[in-house]
Amino acid sequence: MLTIGEIYKENSKIVYGFLLSYTKDASLSEELTQETFLRAIKSIHKYNGKCKISVWLCQIAKHLLFQEWEKRGKTINVSYDENIQIRSDSTEELVISNENKKKIYKIIQSLDNPYKEVMYLRLTGDLSFKEIGEILEKSENWARVTFYRGKSKFIRRLEYGK
Repeated sequence: MLTIGEIYKENSKIVYGFLLSYTKDASLSEELTQETFLRAIKSIHKYNGKCKISVWLCQIAKHLLFQEWEKRGKTINVSYDENIQIRSDSTEELVISNENKKKIYKIIQSLDNPYKEVMYLRLTGDLSFKEIGEILEKSENWARVTFYRGKSKFIRRLEYGK
């Protein structure tokens, strides 16, 4: 079994990069990375080994990030069809202004299935990957991988128009 120091050395950059991809704030990401490892030390008994330790740490980091966003009151409402709500405390944190809503939904709509389907379920339904997998009769892991691939395609199209 690895020591806490070894776990930190092997995973701190992963956790920091994960947080930075959402926050775009080096200082906040650094602070949350440190807090992630403090929480991990306190709850190491809850780690069951069913996933990589880096995944477990990123789950802790994500939870801390959501708490931080909640403290700061980061909720963004988007009206689309029947008052769909996108919250910034979801996996897909985006700063959405009125002029960007249409562009965002056009990009999501342009994605091929199953990416489009999974993105809508995750973004607008705020469903867990397990729930998405159940709805689409796939595994939780399939839903997670499909979402992140769709998210990558979405980001490329948003940034580069590709």
